[in-house]
Amino acid sequence: MLRFFRLWQLARRDLRLLWFALRHRQRPVWLLPATVILCLYAIEPLNMTIPLVGFVDDFVLLPLCLHLLLKLLPADIRAGFAENSLMR
Repeated sequence: MLRFFRLWQLARRDLRLLWFALRHRQRPVWLLPATVILCLYAIEPLNMTIPLVGFVDDFVLLPLCLHLLLKLLPADIRAGFAENSLMR
């Protein structure tokens, strides 16, 4: 259970980075469609049909996919987010 908590802490930071990257002027062209696909995957009907698959999907695969997506962001966007986070 502690691993799930750590994974969701990482996902919370990743969601803030994603929001920052989506509003950034120099965001990659692929970021918006990839985000839409990830959101559609999160609300797919399979989550409600088979509860165990939905649990694994929502609590493990989605945060990992989100983290992988953000690893592909350019370094200047990630650096800008780090600077912006330190200012708060």
